[in-house]
Amino acid sequence: MDSALDHNGAKPTVDDYMTRDVATVSPDDTVRDVATRISESEHNGFPVTEGRRVEGFVSARDLLLSDPDELVFKVMSDELIVAHPEMKVTDAARVILRSGIQKLPVVDDAGNLVGIISNSDVIRSQIERATPEKVGKLKRTLETIHGIEAREERRTVELAELVPTQGKVYADELEGRQYELEHGLAEPLVVIDNGGVELLLADGHHRVMAAERAGIEEMDAYVIALERRVDLGMARTADKEGLESISDIHVVDYAHHPLVETIERLQ
Repeated sequence: MDSALDHNGAKPTVDDYMTRDVATVSPDDTVRDVATRISESEHNGFPVTEGRRVEGFVSARDLLLSDPDELVFKVMSDELIVAHPEMKVTDAARVILRSGIQKLPVVDDAGNLVGIISNSDVIRSQIERATPEKVGKLKRTLETIHGIEAREERRTVELAELVPTQGKVYADELEGRQYELEHGLAEPLVVIDNGGVELLLADGHHRVMAAERAGIEEMDAYVIALERRVDLGMARTADKEGLESISDIHVVDYAHHPLVETIERLQ
């Protein structure tokens, strides 16, 4: 499977990852108004719009040393760099890298604001893109070992129907996954449909635990559907450890997840 392609065989576009509900300000707002909004939000700048049309972008940096009563249209940047919804995410990434801009307004052919894409969105697209490679490798392994036919599907799965195949997750990594989920990173799970008999969670135990804590009942998943039930080693492991549902997964806080351990070692 080509790693540059998504599950439909097309390269991801800005439209796939942009934020559609965009906070904006008016050209007639004052510097004080915008500074207050920045201080009360997680934003470090806003597109400046007249109706739906983008007139400029104002960042926290633009507000520095400006008169609090000055109007935004006098301090905003009006030499805009924008993205189009059909632009490839990789191209948007290059524009972000070369311009040093953290967020690109996304405009349609009429120049109307339809979204915004940030460097965080681009990073998210790269993490999610790695999953199809993992799925393809697992599918080929199952076909080779068990001599069966398997197919890949994209489904929404109920968390309550999943059988975990590992009995523990790390508390520190779980905290990180909760943060990612809250900030829009919803990396699909990898699930094996074992002949229609059971749904084995092959990858994504921290994700399902984070989702359960957030009150989420279903998630997007790459599903490897086997033509018939097979005696899988991971199923035997789950049975041996008494794992029947995600409520059987234990959260451990006496050790660090390898990723967190690496980060702390580098600090």
